[in-house]
Amino acid sequence: MAPRLQLEKAAWRWTETVPPEAVAQEHIEAAYRVRLEPCQRGACRRNCRGNPNCLVGIGEHVWLGEIDENSFHNIDDPNCERRKKNAFVGLTNLGATCYVNTFLQMWFLNLELRQALYLCPSACRDRVPKDTDYEPQSICEHLQYLFALLQNSKRRYIDPSGFVKALGLDTGQQQDAQEFSKLFMSLLEDTLSKQKNPDVRNIVQKQFCGEYAYVTVCNQCGRESKLVSKFYELELNIQGHKQLADCITEFLKEEKLEGDNRYFCETCQSKQNATRKIRLLSLPCTLNLQLMRFVFDRQTGHKKKLNTYIGFSELLDMEPFMEQKNGVYVYELSAVLIHRGVSAYSGHYIAHVKDPQTGEWYKFNDEDIEKMEGKKLQLGIEEDLEPSKSQTRKPKCGKGTHCSRNAYMLVYRLQAREKSLTVEVPAFLQELVERDNCKFEEWCNEMAEMRKQSVARGKIKHEEVKELYQRLPAEAGSPYDFISLEWLQKWLDESTPPKPIDNTACLCSHGKLHPDKISLMKRISEYVADFFYRRYGGGPRLNVKALCKDCVVERCRVLRLKNQLNEDYKAVTNLLKTTVKGNDGFWVGKASLRSWRQLALEQLNEQDEDAEHSNGKMNGNAQNKDESNEEKREEEEELNFNEDIVCPHGDLCICENERRVVSKEAWEKLKQYFPKAPEFPNNKECCSQCKILEREGEENEALHKMMASEQKTSLQNLFHDKCRPCLGSWPQETDELYIVSQFFVEEWRKFVRRPTRCSPVSSIANSVLLCPHGGLMFTFASMTKEDSKQAWLFHVIKHLPVPLHSIALIWPSEWERIQKLFVVDHVIKITRTQAAGANPESICYTSEPQLCPECREGLLCQQQRDLREYTQATVYVHKVVDNKKVMKDSAPELNVSSSEAEEEREENKPEGEQDPDFNQANGGTKRQKLSHQSYITYQKQGIRRSTRHRKVRGEKALLVSANQTLKELKIQIMHAFSVAPFDQNLSLDGKILSDDTATLGSLGVIPESVILLKADEPIADYAAMDDVMQGERDGEGLGLGWWPRIRDGKVENGDCDVSQSLAAGYSE
Repeated sequence: MAPRLQLEKAAWRWTETVPPEAVAQEHIEAAYRVRLEPCQRGACRRNCRGNPNCLVGIGEHVWLGEIDENSFHNIDDPNCERRKKNAFVGLTNLGATCYVNTFLQMWFLNLELRQALYLCPSACRDRVPKDTDYEPQSICEHLQYLFALLQNSKRRYIDPSGFVKALGLDTGQQQDAQEFSKLFMSLLEDTLSKQKNPDVRNIVQKQFCGEYAYVTVCNQCGRESKLVSKFYELELNIQGHKQLADCITEFLKEEKLEGDNRYFCETCQSKQNATRKIRLLSLPCTLNLQLMRFVFDRQTGHKKKLNTYIGFSELLDMEPFMEQKNGVYVYELSAVLIHRGVSAYSGHYIAHVKDPQTGEWYKFNDEDIEKMEGKKLQLGIEEDLEPSKSQTRKPKCGKGTHCSRNAYMLVYRLQAREKSLTVEVPAFLQELVERDNCKFEEWCNEMAEMRKQSVARGKIKHEEVKELYQRLPAEAGSPYDFISLEWLQKWLDESTPPKPIDNTACLCSHGKLHPDKISLMKRISEYVADFFYRRYGGGPRLNVKALCKDCVVERCRVLRLKNQLNEDYKAVTNLLKTTVKGNDGFWVGKASLRSWRQLALEQLNEQDEDAEHSNGKMNGNAQNKDESNEEKREEEEELNFNEDIVCPHGDLCICENERRVVSKEAWEKLKQYFPKAPEFPNNKECCSQCKILEREGEENEALHKMMASEQKTSLQNLFHDKCRPCLGSWPQETDELYIVSQFFVEEWRKFVRRPTRCSPVSSIANSVLLCPHGGLMFTFASMTKEDSKQAWLFHVIKHLPVPLHSIALIWPSEWERIQKLFVVDHVIKITRTQAAGANPESICYTSEPQLCPECREGLLCQQQRDLREYTQATVYVHKVVDNKKVMKDSAPELNVSSSEAEEEREENKPEGEQDPDFNQANGGTKRQKLSHQSYITYQKQGIRRSTRHRKVRGEKALLVSANQTLKELKIQIMHAFSVAPFDQNLSLDGKILSDDTATLGSLGVIPESVILLKADEPIADYAAMDDVMQGERDGEGLGLGWWPRIRDGKVENGDCDVSQSLAAGYSE
């Protein structure tokens, strides 16, 4: 079938020869495409939207082909959720809990730990209530129940939400897996330490706890100091290493303590050079090796992942690393924990764990568990899932060795000589598991029954649809109905039951089927339509009587005018060249004549566009379309033809330059396209009201020019801003000055410069300078400070259209002339008084009206409050490199050689020169050099910074708010200067800013403040930093204050319990 656009043109091709008044029924049916040939199955690959008789490709293939019972329902086979024989049970990922699932599976396959947990006493060990669901009360009970389900459940996977909720973990935020392992093991050890059974009480120490010693040897006297410490995992640095053995060697390497890091020897009673190293004293049965893939990047202030390959073997001989060589220290690999992804803040955790009973390897990936072939560990596919930024190729691995760039934890177990344990589930736990298995079987039976019922209903509908589809096409000459294609597709879609038929969205303004909606409709037989309306209801029905003749006739007229438009445009152009004689012509706007063809085309398309959008899409939101079109028409009202010569009174405008006379023939052709255009014969008089207003306007302009000239002559110095008085240095020739607002002066100057464009200023509103009580809001001292005047005027005069930046002083002689020219509501005067022969310091200044103390105090409080409650303001952070050069760069306002003119020139420099790093040696004035002591004095005195701030080298502007914390400011500084928050030393006016939780408002940081930043030098040797942190964790050097403490079965970090600690993860 032809494309839709071709079908559209063919449906209306008859309009080229048929005028609107001759439209007949055959033309209406052609417009609605009633007589188009229907498409046959196999001939059309997809449905023809332009042919209402094409019923192919609307979803019927599902019902006409072979019956697939699975298509009659959307219920998965419940047997897919059943555990397979000799398979392990998975764990559901609750959002971002894959790291928890990996550790649970690894601990479950530690048979000794599982057996010890089963021996823990439980509150319901003797009797399990049958009428209520089992809810574990402790961490041990949660683990017992989870391990029992993992061992004997019939489900393919189970839900660990109870265990995760008990720990207080955020299921939507991925935590640090290594930190979680440490915290949970500490919690489990503390919980089991209260058990009476020694096999249970000491299981964590037996399985995971080893001992090493920090040994420090004095180089002077040879004294050896030993500090023994327990460990549950060895944290190995992998930077710069390729093999696991190299990582262990570096962990145990000797460290020299020299210089500032010398060791205080008890024997020598002084600091001496020394050596320090770690000696392994004993190893646990299960050796956890943490590969430190996630390290802190001091340059960015964030964690990053080291995607480097590390090689490791399946057998690990630890004897060369032990202090005592007489033991058995051969370990075999039992688990590899993997982190997929290149970022430390995202990715996915999986675990490869070896079954201790069969020796087979399994990959645990949340709900999915995959058995490795041939009892071999296979890591190859895990290394190719995420691209790495480095181009390092994967090294070759020999037999019994592996290498990985994603492994973050290796678990080795002591090579066992005896047979593996057989762990049985206790009776009370087995009863709980059987109860859960019964619920699972009930669910499976329920799902199977629902599938069976859906299949039965589907078969019935299949026969019904098959029969109705055969009778769906309307035969030639038989009654028919139009129905929505969208509704038909939903009827054929078994997953979405159809709603009642709604045809209101395809109706025209006459309540019938709109011709433009025919591409969204299908013509079906009356028999099938009767069935649809009986079964599903709805309406209105669109049969042969719903074909709208009015719409077809109007479309015929529009299409014919479109075809005739080009010819009429040429004819009108030629007619405009002829001169109109007599009174037979008509006035037409020149702007309308220039664009009349475009206006006509838009107007002809307007009806089509309104018809297309006013009803909206089928089952769409028609109201929004109506509103948008209404707004569009309002915007385009000013573009209507010939309305450009209509005056505001609805008559012919008086400006003859905007219109011209056209002939009667040209006007008649234009009227065909614009029947509603305003008509003005060339003998039509212009608007009388506009003529009167024009004369009045000319008279007013002359009057305004005269007023402006008179006022400029009377107040010439005020207009040119010359010889103005100043309060800072009171003029000797007078003892009184008058005050007006600068806003009045600026508006008056605008009028004098452009009297024909600006309105005259007739009055001086000095009330805006007074408080509600009629008193002044400022003192004489504050008037002499420009900044103070700006501040209070911004707060007081809030109702003015523009802000006032200052006040204007008026000479007494000028004030006399001002009172004659303007109406003054309040007189504001400043008077200087001094007794004869008195000391000049005894001069007194008084104001009229007097100061209002109450409002003045309130104004000052408001100013201080605004300085502490800003929402978005600029502060400047200046990075100090050398204290001796602080003032050189950070206090340009103290420069004795700078001037206002120089500041203006610098502000107007090109954009490149405004950069603080742009060639400041050229054209920059030298600044006053201050010593370090002078810098401290400057900081303590808090010298006012110029309101016209100039950014200098090493300084950056930041947008802040008063309620943000100092910590948030440090993060902004980190992004601006690449200095980590803990390397930042901030000060403001000599005061150190150290409280990260305090807000900037409470710390006294106000807009335009300059904060000094002193950056600590970062540690270049990251390995040395890791050693320091390792010593801190193990109770040496920096103390134990940060490490979680065990108290009453909870892991605490300060005042946080285990829930908060685990939820916090590694965020800090």
